[in-house]
Amino acid sequence: MASPMHQFEVTTLQRLEVLGFDASFTNSSLWMAVALAAVSIFLFVGTARPQLVPGRWQAAVEYVYDFVRGMLDENVGPEGRRYTPLLFSIFMFVLACNLLGLIPWVGAFTPTSHISVTLGLAMLVFIVVCVVGFARHGLHFFSLFWPKGTFFPLAVFVAFIEFLSFLSRPFTLAIRLFANMTAGHVLLKVFGTFVVALGSFGALPYVFGVLPLAVNVALSALEVLIAVVQAYVFALLASIYLNDAVNLH
Repeated sequence: MASPMHQFEVTTLQRLEVLGFDASFTNSSLWMAVALAAVSIFLFVGTARPQLVPGRWQAAVEYVYDFVRGMLDENVGPEGRRYTPLLFSIFMFVLACNLLGLIPWVGAFTPTSHISVTLGLAMLVFIVVCVVGFARHGLHFFSLFWPKGTFFPLAVFVAFIEFLSFLSRPFTLAIRLFANMTAGHVLLKVFGTFVVALGSFGALPYVFGVLPLAVNVALSALEVLIAVVQAYVFALLASIYLNDAVNLH
């Protein structure tokens, strides 16, 4: 049996070196490109012929877009709408990567099960938050860390903690998504090996193999839910961080 961690191995499909750096095209790169293509097709089909009474594809695209825009309205306010394209793009990309990794029998790979990918997305959000914060408020952006009306020695201590918490945001954002996707896929693989191992017991393969198979089916449905929820949580936290940069709350 293959190790449950074997599914996360990054393999090189086309070796490429740019200015001395390894820029090889890997299975992770392939499935990120597939995710990008899937999102592009979904959006193109849904918006190619817009109608006053939307069809199913157009309604699906509009629903997802309105969902992300409503998230920004709720957490940032009207000024947050200008960041809808960024948050919508991140949400759709993470969702596509999460869901495509659950496709069986085609050697699907989940890019978001690697912290290098999730950290890259989290750093993008963090950099945008910093740029927006300093662009809108200048050095006054540092007041985000200073609790007003607090006893000065205590305020210094709290400000230090708040600053460290702010710096840890991209790491917690990345680890949350990476850990959830990795743990779920490992669990599916472990119960999949149980199906084969217990189902090979003599004349009673169905008796011993049915239970782990049923659990695996249930876990697969749960993983679909987790894939959607984790994309939502990633976008939700990004909108909350943008609120700090826009409103200094």
